[in-house]
Amino acid sequence: MSTLTKPNHIGRKISRIRELKDMKQEALAQALGTNQQAISAMENSETIDEEKLIEVAKALGVSVEAIKNFSEESVFNYFNNFYDNSQGTVGNYHCTFNPLDKLIESYDENKKLYERLLQAEKDKVEYLEKLMKGK
Repeated sequence: MSTLTKPNHIGRKISRIRELKDMKQEALAQALGTNQQAISAMENSETIDEEKLIEVAKALGVSVEAIKNFSEESVFNYFNNFYDNSQGTVGNYHCTFNPLDKLIESYDENKKLYERLLQAEKDKVEYLEKLMKGK
């Protein structure tokens, strides 16, 4: 018995794209107006009708062709090329920002969010304490 997967198993391709996009089956189900069990069944199906495939592609933010032509090898080639060209350019594109700046910016945004959440919790505690004193 062969352990190789069939190259045109659309359900597996959808599953891998979903996983690469860090999306859970539940999230895809919600986007499609269905449930997680239906997504699981779809991902185990070798074929999917074209209308459903169009809906799935839209929910995943990719083209139907991207799903049909998806392969693990192409993903690895993409990342290998990205790494090979990491001297500041990728293909014809030039990196126009400093990744460390983006990291620091993200950290600052998260810190501000944390501080706002913390203040909201402090406000709740203060409000509850006032309510308790009033009784």
